[in-house]
Amino acid sequence: MAVKTSISNISFYLQMFENSVKSRSLPNAKTIHQHFLKNNTIYSSIILDKLTRVYISFHKLEHARQMFDEMPNPERKNNVLLWNQLIRAYAWEGPFDHAIELYVQMLQSGVTPNKYTYPFALKACSAVRDVELGKMIHERVKSELLDDDVYVCTALVDFYAKCGLLGDARQVFDKMSNRDVVAWNAMIAGSSLHGLYNETIGLVKEMQEVGLRPNSSTVVAILPAIGEACELKLGKAVHAFCLRRRYDGDVVVGTGLLDMYAKCERLDYTRRVFDLINVKNEVTWSAMIAACVACDSTMEALELFDHVVKNGCTNISPIMLATVLRACANLTDINKGRWIHGYSIKLGFVSYLIVSNTLVSLYSKCGIIDDALTFFNEMDVKDTVSFNTIISGCVQNGDAGVALNMIKNMRSFGINPDIETMIGFFPACSHLAALQHGACGHSYAITQGFTESTKVCNAIIDMYSKCGKIDIAWLVFDQMHKRDLISWNAMILGYGIHGFGSEAVSLFEHMQTAGFSPDDVTFICLLSACSHSKLVAEGKHWFTSMINKFQITPRKEHYLCMVDLLGRAGLLNEAYRFIVRMPFKPDVRIWSALLGACRIHKNVDLGEKISRNIEILGPESTGNFVLLSNIYSTAKRWDDAARTRVLQREKGFKKSPGCSWVEINGVVHAFVGGDRSHPQWLLINRRLDELLAAMKTLGYDGDYSFVLQDVEEEEKGHILLYHSEKLAVALADVSLVPGKAILVTKNLRVCVDCHTALKYMSTITNRAITVRDTVRFHHFKDGTCNCGDFW
Repeated sequence: MAVKTSISNISFYLQMFENSVKSRSLPNAKTIHQHFLKNNTIYSSIILDKLTRVYISFHKLEHARQMFDEMPNPERKNNVLLWNQLIRAYAWEGPFDHAIELYVQMLQSGVTPNKYTYPFALKACSAVRDVELGKMIHERVKSELLDDDVYVCTALVDFYAKCGLLGDARQVFDKMSNRDVVAWNAMIAGSSLHGLYNETIGLVKEMQEVGLRPNSSTVVAILPAIGEACELKLGKAVHAFCLRRRYDGDVVVGTGLLDMYAKCERLDYTRRVFDLINVKNEVTWSAMIAACVACDSTMEALELFDHVVKNGCTNISPIMLATVLRACANLTDINKGRWIHGYSIKLGFVSYLIVSNTLVSLYSKCGIIDDALTFFNEMDVKDTVSFNTIISGCVQNGDAGVALNMIKNMRSFGINPDIETMIGFFPACSHLAALQHGACGHSYAITQGFTESTKVCNAIIDMYSKCGKIDIAWLVFDQMHKRDLISWNAMILGYGIHGFGSEAVSLFEHMQTAGFSPDDVTFICLLSACSHSKLVAEGKHWFTSMINKFQITPRKEHYLCMVDLLGRAGLLNEAYRFIVRMPFKPDVRIWSALLGACRIHKNVDLGEKISRNIEILGPESTGNFVLLSNIYSTAKRWDDAARTRVLQREKGFKKSPGCSWVEINGVVHAFVGGDRSHPQWLLINRRLDELLAAMKTLGYDGDYSFVLQDVEEEEKGHILLYHSEKLAVALADVSLVPGKAILVTKNLRVCVDCHTALKYMSTITNRAITVRDTVRFHHFKDGTCNCGDFW
């Protein structure tokens, strides 16, 4: 029969609980707790207090909180020490918001915090970046005249530093009358955390000038900043200091050293430090695996992980799993990645954001975007990184429309896009030529202050360039606070694809006067610009200068640009000789560029010769078959054209259908050739008939060489009329207000007939029509195109 708790019973149970804590036996503590419940009808406050402390000591905070909440209010109100212990436990172990909730409850219950409460609450605030509550705590500290207490002030410095408010941290630090090593370390760690190398080293010097000697915590604090700055010489000096002070035996110091060497890209030193650490914990193993990944020794990273799993060297942590998944992504090793995914489920870590976000990245980088989307949608918890990862993955895998929808979903989850989101968002707009979405994103970036970032501005320049607004791209470039080489390359490329080759060359020269040296990518952009604008002499000059003046060895991409330049200019034999003299074997891309030029200039003999070379190498896509078939069709060699198409089918290559899309009032409409599925098809068809009739009165005569089918002339006319870009223009013409410009994007090179037709359409509709194909932009206005019929 259960009885009321007696004083002797209480003493007995208190002693038993104390013994279980000393022996570090949680099962014993639980057994004693069960025995108490079986033999007593009610808890006493003393037992509840003891049980709360017992469960805190065993890190069972859920049980501890349950015992704490059952304590009667008067006893709990007067037990500040127990409040502090529970807040401290949550602040160290999490969930951190529970510590904040408990602190607020403490105040609401009328309990007066003491100087030990505030540091624990501030630690929780820094963990969840709750700046508002942290500042309120600071005000309470001032009102209670604790703003000179070294313990409280050190916690304030740590809070402000971790929240990125280094100015506030420094203010509190400077006002401290008594600054010990711990206070200095808090300020140093905050500066190092934000990559402020000079400030971090300056603080260490100040610390020594006031007579304080750095300790092992100081070393751990400064090593990340040294690594980020790649200051190997200083890193070695700190390592020597550790050896003299015998700090190298400390696993935390050793882990910091190997991480520093990894960031300095000295994997050999990293391995030596790792091998000398006698007792390695999970952080050490994770750091070593991460070092291998960072230094491109990815296979070694996987071997280390396999060793850990096989030999049980340490506990597997979520951070370690995320690092290994990153290694799998770098190798596009989906089989190993799927195994680790399963292993993460087995360990119960798949719900950790660091693991789940890396899994989304793995599937995206391996090109399995459907699996990435499925896993993303199954995630219970998502953060900004989750959305940024899937948005970037969708863009990389050509699902730009899905990426834009993800950004809308992101807002519905209450998550605001950050800088990384916008860096993924603008390429999605570029891919779809979604100018209205891109312009809205630009406005958002300005209001959020993101345009201070060079990366964001580079993405905006690329977006406007590929959405047909090269003038706005220039304005963004011109107003940038700070440019890097990518900024110049993006602008040169933009001018090139719009056919402004002279402007591209001029900007290239201006770039050098501004103190930037071109790299191999710069010359790809420059040579491509020369090709699009028929600047043959300039292209040859800069190709030679790249080698002789700038000491840059040409890659295949540079040779490809030159072949394209010579071929488009009609210098087919010179282009062929150029290929033959290349220092390496030409690949399919280079031969295809010349094959395309043979199509433009109707050189059947050379086209056949090049086609045989491509056949030996193995065609990479259907495009080469289509080019050769087009050459035969142009020469009215229908049997040869048919034979080429049969060969194409036999080898399993399918012709990619022409697809065009146009943005109208923020909605992207897509068409394929001959498409009659659009809801407004009748209106589109009627407008096309009207445009065709008007074009014929102006002298338009369809170029039937682009109809590969051997059919009647009338049927060929209808096939030409329903090319995807013409459908897109017709819809835009009936949907937009008179005079408004039209921008169409196509997945293939625009054909000669459509090019001719669009010139007529620009006159008839009295609109500027811009078409972006896979080669360049075509700006049609008043019956002409800025490419001068050269593309």
